[in-house]
Amino acid sequence: MDYKVILQKRDDYEQIKDSLPEITVKSYAQQFELQYTHNSTAIEGNTLTLLETKVVLEEGLSVGGKKLREIYEVINHNKAYQYVKDCIAEKKPLDEHIIKDLHAILMENIMIGGIYRNVDVYISGASHTPPSPNEMYRQVKAFYMDLQDRAIENVIELAAWTHAEFVRIHPFADGNGRTSRLIMNYQLMAHGFLPISIAKENRLEYFNVLEAYAVERDIKPFSNMIASLEEEQLDRYLGMAISQEQTQQQQL
Repeated sequence: MDYKVILQKRDDYEQIKDSLPEITVKSYAQQFELQYTHNSTAIEGNTLTLLETKVVLEEGLSVGGKKLREIYEVINHNKAYQYVKDCIAEKKPLDEHIIKDLHAILMENIMIGGIYRNVDVYISGASHTPPSPNEMYRQVKAFYMDLQDRAIENVIELAAWTHAEFVRIHPFADGNGRTSRLIMNYQLMAHGFLPISIAKENRLEYFNVLEAYAVERDIKPFSNMIASLEEEQLDRYLGMAISQEQTQQQQL
């Protein structure tokens, strides 16, 4: 994936975004947030359908036959994403405090969040085993140091590394995947890119590229996956601008 092409599309998006109809942008953003919450929770095993997720988030209704935990997972994920947007609006750089806050929001009414694990954890089906607590603590501190010192030459690779390295370390007992996808989007949005959603249908490919990083430290496959999704998002917004221009010309 050519990063220069994506950069150009990001710049094109910056030029047209304020000219797009507010109702179009708002409705698409609402649709994205719904799909993002659904996909991110479903990847971790949540069984709510997209329609059930919509009912919970937009109408505040519970869903019969579903565990209370699953209801809270989608409610909390949506709250956490709003927190990401608020922090970015305030131009706060991603740091340990924000990540712990995000995890605490994700775990509200489920377990105490924002606290690192003091037990070993294992990931079923993965070749990689997360580090034991003492080593984990050392690695997560190194991760935050790297976050501050890392040169930002390629935002897509930065976002991919932020997600892949954090989930490799697996600092929390639960919720690492959802947290990692939120901080990946944090990096994208903080640098003028659009948030992306990894479809639950693509989770096998997604787990494979994360495994490639965890075992071989090869970030390229995951970076390419993010780049492709980012370009799709940018193309959607650029397509909105073209459609609007064509409509205006027809009305003349």
